Amino acid sequence: MKNFIQNIILILVLTIILLFSYGYVQKKMQRKTEPLTPAGFLEYIANGLATKEKNAEKNGDSPEKEEGQAGEYRAVWVSYLEFSAYRRSVEKNNADAFTKYFQHILNRSKKCGLNRIIVQVRPFGDALYASTYFPWAACISGKQGKNLGYDPLKIMVQLAHEEGFKIEAWINPYRISSGNSLEELAENNPARVWAADKEHTRNVLSYEGALYYNPSKPEVRELICNGVKEIVENYSVDGIHLDDYFYPVFTPENVDSAFDAWEYQHTEKKQSLAAWRRENVNALVSEIYHTVKETDKKITFGISPAGNLTNLRSDLENYVDIDTWVKQEGYVDYVMPQIYWGFTNEQAPFDKILEQWCTLTEKSTVDLYIGLQLYRMGSEEKEPSDYQELQQPELINRQINTLEKKKKVKGYCLFSYQYLDSNNTSYHFDSCEFSSQRKKILQKIARNLAKRDTK
Repeated sequence: MKNFIQNIILILVLTIILLFSYGYVQKKMQRKTEPLTPAGFLEYIANGLATKEKNAEKNGDSPEKEEGQAGEYRAVWVSYLEFSAYRRSVEKNNADAFTKYFQHILNRSKKCGLNRIIVQVRPFGDALYASTYFPWAACISGKQGKNLGYDPLKIMVQLAHEEGFKIEAWINPYRISSGNSLEELAENNPARVWAADKEHTRNVLSYEGALYYNPSKPEVRELICNGVKEIVENYSVDGIHLDDYFYPVFTPENVDSAFDAWEYQHTEKKQSLAAWRRENVNALVSEIYHTVKETDKKITFGISPAGNLTNLRSDLENYVDIDTWVKQEGYVDYVMPQIYWGFTNEQAPFDKILEQWCTLTEKSTVDLYIGLQLYRMGSEEKEPSDYQELQQPELINRQINTLEKKKKVKGYCLFSYQYLDSNNTSYHFDSCEFSSQRKKILQKIARNLAKRDTK
């Protein structure tokens, strides 16, 4: 009987200890997206994570400190410039060569601790995929409209998922070309077709030596949304991504007469020109959002606007209604401001700008990621006020550490891939032209990122 009572007491004590431990571990793991289940608790114990956390606390790195989820989303932009470098570097531009190239990008990105790739698939009103609406992209084919004989986006999606990466398709909605010549566009380019049609010629606008789709035209929004729809329907992308290319920058002298001002003059003018332009952008953003969600609710839609909120709210440029996007549903799942400055920048210090974005999104359901200025590191332009700071490889680490202390910030993205690969001699990246000192800085940054992933 005595042994029986002792066993009962022992079982009760062990049960109390287990319940207490479960509660303790559950508190420790509040950052996880899913609640801790009993099975998860057992897995936690089995994996020895409790011991790891105890050691971390002894070293002064307690997981109970207030921090965000900046490690969950670790991305890099792969721009049309990287695809141009690929095209210039290979003897035969075929599926095998491109597969080898993108596998290299994934391998390098994984070494740097990244888990997401944002690939530019519509850079200039053309496409790096088999599109019904847009011609083949010149950056990868060498000539707009030239059929590659393979589908780059299909290859990228497959490889990314095989390597455990998420992948987002990045498009520029309004930009048609950086030049002003319609003749350089493919014959089937919708911009060229519209420009030749008297009824639709205003769908295409020229400004400062570049061509844009007219943001005020419903036909333009329909075209852009159709392009988004074909991506999410035909490719297993994890997200659709827009950057900061919306309206161009105007001056006080031409803001009332340039670009789509003619359309505004023929409206009922119930709102100011600036408000009207913001509504044009809002309409597109909302329509893209619903296009994505109607196809697959799991696919995210996010935008990476310029980082300076003052500029975003200006009546002379962008016409990004950021306040509406973060306060109202039906626009974006996340915003990723491009905070491309160091802490010592006089006009836009990193920590000050970051705090403004955290405040803006504090009560919003919209996620906040931060774009970081990898491309400026080691800059040889001595004029910026943060020049000295940009020569310090540890700056990126310091910025990421700052992000991790912000509850609202859930990740970051580096612009752009080629600066992670500055020592590469197989592909003709712009970084190949950098000085040896700048390359050392960039390579140190890559090593620092790799070390972060091993902690």
